[in-house]
Amino acid sequence: MTATQTTSLDAQTNAAPLARRLSIFHDLKTVARRACRGVFREPEFFIPALVVPVFFFVVNIGALQDFAEQSGVVVDFKAFQLPVSIIFAVTGVSRASALVTDIQGGYFDRLLLTPIRRPALLLGLMAADLMAVMMLTVPVLLLGLAVGVSFTTGILGMIAFLFYGALWGLAFAGFPYAIALKTGNPAAVNSSFILFFPFAFLTTSFLPKEALTGWLATIATYNPVTYVLDGLRSLITDGWEWATLGKGLIATLVLASISFSMASAAMRGRVSQK
Repeated sequence: MTATQTTSLDAQTNAAPLARRLSIFHDLKTVARRACRGVFREPEFFIPALVVPVFFFVVNIGALQDFAEQSGVVVDFKAFQLPVSIIFAVTGVSRASALVTDIQGGYFDRLLLTPIRRPALLLGLMAADLMAVMMLTVPVLLLGLAVGVSFTTGILGMIAFLFYGALWGLAFAGFPYAIALKTGNPAAVNSSFILFFPFAFLTTSFLPKEALTGWLATIATYNPVTYVLDGLRSLITDGWEWATLGKGLIATLVLASISFSMASAAMRGRVSQK
């Protein structure tokens, strides 16, 4: 083999992995771009997701603030409730309903016939989900600031607050995707939010863990939302409590591993049917 042939072969060998990497990036970018455009075309996607957390925040501080603060259970009830509103805003937000539309219309089946990487089909949608939940957290945060909530961690703490809540929303998004891929049924996907109710209310939504008793205190101990709420609250009132923030991140990662595994399994099941 001549030196020219050797050089040509080396160039082809080096180009192949590069082409594969570029192709994976291209697949992800293509799916994410389409999903992100869909978010902006559907304002009704945001309205219900904002009404619920804003409603609960306003009602809770209006009805319970004086009692909670006068009893000494909570020092600043508005700061205590703001993380709850963030969790409500971001949980269950996903493009799973759009995925069901693609499945029913046959578009998703056509995608499966292309050489697009299967992980990119989910990761691209989740990239749009991350953008959506970040957009939802901002109005809730601004509402909290408007009613007097202040962050001891400053501007950086607010940014961390937004990302911290968004990561939880993204971790939960695997569940509606798993339902969408398994059933292809819009009603089933819309009801996936019901999965969140045990997480939402069997935790420290209204009282700190020290004030809970009996079976509720036991369940709250094992509820991942408890640790996410603790992490969010620490950014507002306690400062950079790394141990508390770390526990919340671990809880989020555990939930993400479960939900993403279910979504991946559902994806493999749907692909095997084609």
